Amino acid sequence: MLSNEKISTYKDILNEELRVAMGCTEPIAIAYASAIARDALGAYPEEIKISLSGNIIKNVKIVIVPSTGGMHGIESAVAAGVVSGRYDLKLELLSVLEQQDVDTVEKYKRTCQISVEELVSPCNFDLSIEAGAAGNKAHVKITDYHTNVVAVFVNGCDVTEKYRNEREETGKSLKKADRSLLNVEDIVDFADNADLEGIKDALLMQIEMNMAIASEGLRGDWGATIGKILYDNGEAPLKDKLKGYAAAGSDARMSGCELPVCIISGSGNQGITASVPIVVYAKENGISEEKMLRALVVSDLLTIHQKTGIGTLSAYCGAISAGVGAGAGICYMKGGGYHEIAHTLVNAVAILSGTICDGAKPSCAAKIAMAVEAGIVGCDMALANKQFYGGDGIVTKGVENTIRNVGLLAREGMSETDKEIIKIMLGK
Repeated sequence: MLSNEKISTYKDILNEELRVAMGCTEPIAIAYASAIARDALGAYPEEIKISLSGNIIKNVKIVIVPSTGGMHGIESAVAAGVVSGRYDLKLELLSVLEQQDVDTVEKYKRTCQISVEELVSPCNFDLSIEAGAAGNKAHVKITDYHTNVVAVFVNGCDVTEKYRNEREETGKSLKKADRSLLNVEDIVDFADNADLEGIKDALLMQIEMNMAIASEGLRGDWGATIGKILYDNGEAPLKDKLKGYAAAGSDARMSGCELPVCIISGSGNQGITASVPIVVYAKENGISEEKMLRALVVSDLLTIHQKTGIGTLSAYCGAISAGVGAGAGICYMKGGGYHEIAHTLVNAVAILSGTICDGAKPSCAAKIAMAVEAGIVGCDMALANKQFYGGDGIVTKGVENTIRNVGLLAREGMSETDKEIIKIMLGK
């Protein structure tokens, strides 16, 4: 039986992770920092130097920045953030831009002296802006995750407290809940028995937003239309419908769709992948809302659990973790308990671990489809009492040990791979 402390912690983790964002979160984090710089200076910056860790650069290079008329790249994200100025909206700050603002963003991007450099940092998510206007200087630094403002200075004066996200509207501390308390057995126990009070609204928001952008992806001509191809106008088998819906959300999101998404582990693609297959499977099979929500809890928390050891950004595609989570959630709806869910996770990890992250872009949708496929195959294997065993590659006896191996692979083993990916993408 879970302790009240652990139940409370798991709820806090979900409420911290399930956040709203408009557009790919890395360019939006740049826009957020740029809006802070404008506010700190009290004017549009005349010059901006932005320094970014390589993982941020690769996720901003190709993806479309929302509300900019199709612009992409770091300079576009900077300009859009300055023109918006609404740092108080955090990852939704570009939602206030209207059609007439597109010309303003374009003109500002051309006239402001914006320089970009790669930031050598031990942190995979590190962002620093130095901005100047009318002889005044501002410095903004965000580290570790997208809204973690750690420093804001104006002419050498520390004004960080105005911008640091230390408190929610309720006054509750924003110190992150202890993710080391996550483990597969307790996650399943929590999903089975916890009262959904305090997390239901966040889960329903995740469903509503992410299904909306997935549906838009199936309607429109977004990206490479991976979702539409797989979904085949609803004529596809259920497995392909699950993959198609999830991929369609990414099709739209990576190509500039302005619909918001509910993120998880700092990523909209992961938020979509962890949730959309759960909802589609539940609707297709007449699963009750409560069972669906509890399955979503399994998917979300297992995604977070895997990502905790990997880190915010890495060379390891985060959609894989979310696809594994979705497979586990589907297993839960099929009646699987802890043992079946643990084997689903291990099976799916064995199938697709090591898929590289080479930036946010249209092909992310295809990776999402394959991640959901791996989750489904892992589930089918587990329910047929088939599994991969310790010694099969990175699989080790014990699900927690295998999750730990994935973290080591992504964080340590693929660090050189990450450097080479960034070099290739920057043409070095």
